[in-house]
Amino acid sequence: MTGFSDPIVAAGVAGLPALYASGVSPVDVTEAYLARIERLDPAINAVVELDAAGARAEARASARRWAEGKARSPIDGAPIAVKANIGVEGLVHSAGIKAYARNVAPVDAACVARLRAAGAAILGTLNMHEAALGATNDNAFLGRCTNPHRAGFTPGGSSGGSAAAVAAGLCAAALGTDTMGSVRLPSSYCGVVGYKPALGAISTEGVTALSWTLDHVGVHARSAEDAALVARACGVGEVAAAENRPLAVLDLDGLVTLEPAVAEGFARTLDDLTSAGWRLERLRIEDLDLGALRRAGLLISEVEGGIEHRRALALDPEGFTPELRSLLAWGARQTPARLAEAYRLLTETRRKILVTTAPYAGILTPTTPQQAFAFDGAIPASQADLTALGNVLGAPTYALPSGEANGLPLSLHLIGRAEGATQALAARLSQALPSATVPEAFR
Repeated sequence: MTGFSDPIVAAGVAGLPALYASGVSPVDVTEAYLARIERLDPAINAVVELDAAGARAEARASARRWAEGKARSPIDGAPIAVKANIGVEGLVHSAGIKAYARNVAPVDAACVARLRAAGAAILGTLNMHEAALGATNDNAFLGRCTNPHRAGFTPGGSSGGSAAAVAAGLCAAALGTDTMGSVRLPSSYCGVVGYKPALGAISTEGVTALSWTLDHVGVHARSAEDAALVARACGVGEVAAAENRPLAVLDLDGLVTLEPAVAEGFARTLDDLTSAGWRLERLRIEDLDLGALRRAGLLISEVEGGIEHRRALALDPEGFTPELRSLLAWGARQTPARLAEAYRLLTETRRKILVTTAPYAGILTPTTPQQAFAFDGAIPASQADLTALGNVLGAPTYALPSGEANGLPLSLHLIGRAEGATQALAARLSQALPSATVPEAFR
């Protein structure tokens, strides 16, 4: 993102070591973010619970390491926040569900422990859609989280608080989770980078599951470089050389309806990439049904989510909203045969797409068929139609800011193959794309 006036916030993650070399301290960095949270978060409600004392202690320790030339990693001292379904020792681990309001995490989730080991200062937890089963982040328990780009508009979900916090400059980066697009979808709406590594690349130990079949942990950041640095600290492999193969542009005719602004922005992006020398080839995948894939993924999520929350549902049904209870009850009514059909559809689609796209370095689509929308408007059923492909494939995927239309961000979706090569490809693509502008109120 471009436009932050504070050099600390403008540095993101990758730029912090240069600031430290110039005399800025990790303590200064953490204090700057804590001050922004106090001043700016009331307008968007992205932050759920702060651990200011813990973050300050970690920043002081980081400052000592940098002064002694013993920094643990490139992200040592970076202030990072995490979605409320990811355990942070001593903080409420609610997954956005009121029934878990007193559930304090006894230990860090594995990904948070790795961030601390790399020297990151963990600021606290972030808002999310209840149970990670939805994409508006209109949470009755935690309160509505608002898109920094426009009041009254959704930041997307389910990791809406993570994307909104990064877009507003309330943390250097954030962790989210992604079952059918829950990192990339809000990244699209908020104009930040969303990186979902390959299935299992970041451990989900200590994360409240929605679907153990489809869940991934991912990263929200203001650049592809920042996202890769945080992901590597969480256990993802190093960047590798980008593959010298063309990119497939998925033919979406008859598969999904794009809003005019999204369609026009995507066409403009493809023209710009072609003019810059990128090799792009249109690809039609026969018998691909994006809506059917989304519905199958939702069915699996509702069945597996119901099992995950079965005990809490029995003990405290009123701790779940009627909407969530209805979704999980629907999952519980599904027959084994119907669930097996959903698993089979995902398996067969994965095999078909991997074979069909073997000649390509990756697949390009818009990240979402629409831009962010008003909370009081209709919720588009197709929000995750494109992002769900990345979860079905278990592949490394990115949402990359690609400019704006009507004052709201646009986003390009990259589905890669090999993890390290996809990081390199995303970094190259980012350099060729216009970024989103920081909303004036958060500059």
